[in-house]
Amino acid sequence: MDMGRESRVDKDAMTVEIVFAVVTAAALAGLIFAVAWTFALALGLSGSADKGVRAGGALIGAVAGGWRLVLVLLRFDEQRRMGH
Repeated sequence: MDMGRESRVDKDAMTVEIVFAVVTAAALAGLIFAVAWTFALALGLSGSADKGVRAGGALIGAVAGGWRLVLVLLRFDEQRRMGH
């Protein structure tokens, strides 16, 4: 009977970790995009230069967010396998 409880606790821990990974990845991606957008505004860029900086910020933000997501989930899986 105790196995069911452990299984539920493990599932809840996985859910919390997944939500944490998604939220922090989205926050990192948004922050990087905001920095790129602020950079474009501060320099007074317009036209294709502005679009290029924003697109680059979005691309770098997406890559950094994906990287953060994968690292958090891999760290959690490693800790789970070690029994922590």
